Amino acid sequence: MNVKDSEIKTLLETYKQITVLGLSDNPSKPSFYVPDYMRNQGWSIVGVYPKPHSAGGFKIYQSLEDTDPSERKFVQVFRASDKIPGLVEEILKLGGVEFLWLQLGIEHPEAEAKAEKAGIRVVSNRCLLVEHKRLF
Repeated sequence: MNVKDSEIKTLLETYKQITVLGLSDNPSKPSFYVPDYMRNQGWSIVGVYPKPHSAGGFKIYQSLEDTDPSERKFVQVFRASDKIPGLVEEILKLGGVEFLWLQLGIEHPEAEAKAEKAGIRVVSNRCLLVEHKRLF
């Protein structure tokens, strides 16, 4: 993680569009209710999920590649830690990502270092909902 705690609020104020990888169709899962919370706080949210769904009225893409580059400057991730190296490779190939947020319980130091080396700001193992409530 290359983002200092003192920088998180500024980054959240800067990036008002979030692409959520793994946005679930199950309202009881954090991968649904965290993005829903952020949308209710004024952020624009689109999701990426392999199976199409319309839960919560979110726009859902089947892959990160399908998103518009302007939508993927801030990417929030709900995927297993062992999937992060492949995700970082995909992000570096596609370009456009400036801020990568790995949700609570998700971290992969080597992949994070690779993203950071490419100039991407990284927060790992933190819950966006918890951090938003703490800072705002």
